Amino acid sequence: MFKKFLTAILVAAFLISTSAGTTVEARSLWVDNQWGMFADKKARDVGDILTIIINESTTQTATKSRSNGKEANVNLNAGTGIFHFLAAASASGSDEFKADGSARDTNRFSGQITVTVVEVLPNDNMIVEGTQSIWQNKDEHKITLRGIVRRADVTSANTVPSYKVADATLKFDGKGPLNAKQRQGILTQIFNILF
Repeated sequence: MFKKFLTAILVAAFLISTSAGTTVEARSLWVDNQWGMFADKKARDVGDILTIIINESTTQTATKSRSNGKEANVNLNAGTGIFHFLAAASASGSDEFKADGSARDTNRFSGQITVTVVEVLPNDNMIVEGTQSIWQNKDEHKITLRGIVRRADVTSANTVPSYKVADATLKFDGKGPLNAKQRQGILTQIFNILF
């Protein structure tokens, strides 16, 4: 019995001595969420994303009217003395120019584009940038947006209306067979340059 007791003490001492260098760490079964259950989920750091709600409309109207007129009359009397060969003469002329023109251009675009925060400025404003490319029947329609967003303008749904984006550059572009047909041909472009 004493041998069993002594063996148990030696085994326990051996186990304690071998495990003395290792540390035991308790871990929770709960996985921490970076946002937390009740945290604000608005974009605030580089790499975060937010959605820009685009609702832009522009109307340009230009009307021009120009007119210019000039009239001149010249009368010469008959010559006397050594200039007796000059007969009486008169001349008159008039010039008139008038031009009218008007133009009206209306554009409207609405949609959504999700952008990424690429830089946070010292005043906590965020520079955002994003591109959306849509392909349809071999035609590409591309929307590119870049601008500055204030954190206060980001809604609880993590969206910002486009009219609140400062220094916004909004570009609509496309390529493909349909877009190519809407452009002037090369010969027409050359004639427009020359004439």
